[in-house]
Order: sequence, then structure tokens, then C-alpha cells
Amino acid sequence: MPVPDAVAIAHDLEQLLGADCVLANATDIEPYLTESRGLYRGTAAAVVRPRDTPGIAAAVGYCARHGIAVVAHGGNTGLVGGSVPDGGVVISLERLNGVVDLDAADGTITVQAGVTLQRVQRAAEEVGCLFPLSLAAEGSCTIGGNVATNAGGTAVLRYGNVRALVLGLEVVLADGRVLDMLTRLRKDNAGYDLNHLFIGSEGTLGIVTAAVLKLFPRPKHVATAFVGSNDLSQVFAMFERIRGEFADSMVAFELIPRNGLELVLKHMPACVRPLSEGHNWYALVELASPSTQSELSERIEEVLAQAIEDGEVADAVLAATESQRNALWALRENLAEAQRCDGPSIKHDISLPLSSLKAFIDEATVACEAEIEGVQVCVFGHLGDGNLHFNILPQAGVDAAGFMSETARFNRIVHDRVSAIRGSIAAEHGIGILKVDELLHYKDATAIDVMRSVKLALDPKGILNPGKILKRLA
Repeated sequence: MPVPDAVAIAHDLEQLLGADCVLANATDIEPYLTESRGLYRGTAAAVVRPRDTPGIAAAVGYCARHGIAVVAHGGNTGLVGGSVPDGGVVISLERLNGVVDLDAADGTITVQAGVTLQRVQRAAEEVGCLFPLSLAAEGSCTIGGNVATNAGGTAVLRYGNVRALVLGLEVVLADGRVLDMLTRLRKDNAGYDLNHLFIGSEGTLGIVTAAVLKLFPRPKHVATAFVGSNDLSQVFAMFERIRGEFADSMVAFELIPRNGLELVLKHMPACVRPLSEGHNWYALVELASPSTQSELSERIEEVLAQAIEDGEVADAVLAATESQRNALWALRENLAEAQRCDGPSIKHDISLPLSSLKAFIDEATVACEAEIEGVQVCVFGHLGDGNLHFNILPQAGVDAAGFMSETARFNRIVHDRVSAIRGSIAAEHGIGILKVDELLHYKDATAIDVMRSVKLALDPKGILNPGKILKRLA
């Protein structure tokens, strides 16, 4: 059966879903074609915006019958080109934006996939609960995208990534059938756990349309500290000290380098220098307790005082108010945006064993900075769970396109070292288009074959987000 042309596709979808659910004008579909950083721009015959899951199922079923590619579109905050279409139809989940159910006693919230992360957080807050996933893009990223990419964020150390926060999913399969797994059960061993197939699959195995998420007791006491050290080994010693003292109370331990902090202060006028003097490394530490009688602030102050005395910490500040806490977090959350404002950078989102982090940072930094004169490494991220953003910044005034053409060269330096210590080249941003070749280069060949078998079983025509994660199926 020949694939219909763009005009026929738009017409058929209008007949199926209603004219107000279909966009076919070039101006109207443009926002759905380009990813957030502008690295990739795709093409599409039409964009559909169904009102509900049956509408999405109908659109996918139509595309399946005609062999038309389908790409799901959420908040468009991804960093690897995972939602950029390569022809076919874009299915936007923007109208599936409802909170279906919230049960504080059960500790669950059921939401449609187009709901923003921030809305889920606030819905939980209104009933005295916490949904702990926290990202810089939480005001615009959506739960469907969070599930599709297995999002991480700043609280993984305490609560885990999305995979640990999902109890059940509703998914539209490649043939248009709806797989209903919207259970609120904490234990269910009745067969394979199919939810985990779709979490992190970037829309290549099915389109997530709803999710049941775990809620937690809202912390009644939070202690947030910003700490400066002059040597990386001191930062790791401090991490071990705090982890040993506070165990599960530690929610976040974020690493920030001197050049990263200076970029934030340069480009973000609302941000202020947290410590009177500059230091080579900084850590943002957050502890939380559900108890109103918590002594976290007093205890962390004592621990940091001892760390200063032992030479692990040069200086530290403890947030005394919520506004001060927000100001400290702004220094971390604005770092990626500050890099973007400063110019191009070659980015790596990697995951490493905690015991290998320091040696990796030391060795990879020396190797990268020796490769091209004037480049700087800016490494920051979620030190507590081993996820680093290892980015290469060019010398001032360097041609952006010329510098970015060196991406493959720096990938070998960074990713070869990651692979050698059995780390991952994709910690929380996914594979998308950006890392397809890197995945094939570094992933175990048998694992790639198994992934292809799963893809073929669930999407035999290869219509779901083709070319992402894996090369197109032959």
C-alpha cells in the first residue's frame, strides 16, 4: 500500500479526529519540528493534537495501516533530538493534561502524559505530599517525556529516577491498541513487568498516555548548604563524611566547578556569589526530614565545622530561609543555561561508579584540555549518584561551527574512558539522534541485538520514532 501524501494524510486525520485536532499549515507545525537547543530540525506531514487516549490510538492505528512514521511530542525540553520528526506525523500530547486521580492515603497520583512536572509537584503539595522528581525544565517538561526518557534530576540520590517513581502506565502501542497497566500496586509479580520496557524507550516502543506515580511524605525540615573546597579530593572526602552522618536524609549532593559558578554569575544577574572568596570546587548539599523536630540544620552545621577544621572545606553557608535556599539552588539550576549564553559547548551526559569519579575527572580533564589549546572542561552534576555533565568549552572568540565539528574527537576522549570503567554514555538525557552512533559503538553487541528484537516485536513496521536510539530497522 503506497504511503499517502501530506495533503491526504492531513485530510484523513481531520476526518478521523476533527479539523481542530490537526495542524498542517507550515507555520502552525514549525514549533513541533525543532528541538530545544536548535541542533536538529525535522519534517512532518501534519501534527495531531488528540483530546484523549482513544484519539491518540486512532491516529496511531491510521499511521500503522499506512506505514506512516509517528513521533510523540511533549514539552520539547529534550537535549538529544529525541522528539524531532523525520517525516510522518507528530502526535502532540499537550491536550492530555489532566490529573486523573490523587490518593494521599495510597501515596499515588494518576496523571495524563501531557501534564507538566511542575503541576504534578504542586498537586502533591496541596495534599501535603511530595513528588520528588525535580528538573530545571520542570515548568515545561511533561510527565510523558519524563517517563519516555527515564528522567533523573537532582533528587535521584534519595528517591531514584523516574523508573523508581512509576507504578503503572497506559501506553498506545504501534498498532493502535491501548495497553492499560494503570495499577497502583506496590507489588505485582503477575508476569513480565511491561512498564519498564516503555520507561526510557523514548517513544520507540509505544506512546505513554498516562502514568500512576508514587508520592512521598512532604519533608517538614530541609537543610541546604553551599560549600567551597580548593581540591577535588576534599569534595569527595566531604561527600563520604556527609553520607556517613546522614544516610537517607541526604537528598542531593551537586558538584559545581569554579568556572561553572563564574558563568552563572556572569550571565544570570539575579544570582549572587554565595561565599566571600572563590574556590576551585563547590558542592550544593541538601538534607530533608519528615520530622518537625529535626535537628538537621544544627547537625550539618556541626559536621561542616568539623570538615573545615579537618581541611575538607574552605568555607560554607547554610540557608536560613526558603528564599536563601532558592538562591543557592539557582546557582546550580542555571548552570546549563549560563553555558548556552556563553557560547557553544561539547556536552557529555555520563554515569560512572562513585569510586571512579575523581580519577575520571582528573584524567579526562587533562586529556581534553591538552587536545586543543585554550579549551576548558566544565564538569558539574549529580555527584551523589555518579551522573556528571562533562562539558568542553572553547577558547573565547573561537568559531562556533568549527569548534562543534570537533565533537567526535572529544567524544572518543571522554567516552572511551567512560566505557573502560563500565560507565554509561547516557545517564539521564537519553540517546535520541545525538548518540545513536555512540550507542552502537559502545554498547555490548548482544545487548543491541536484544534491543532490536524488542523493537521488532513491539513495532514490526518501525513507525514509532524511527531512527532514535537504534538505527532504522531494515
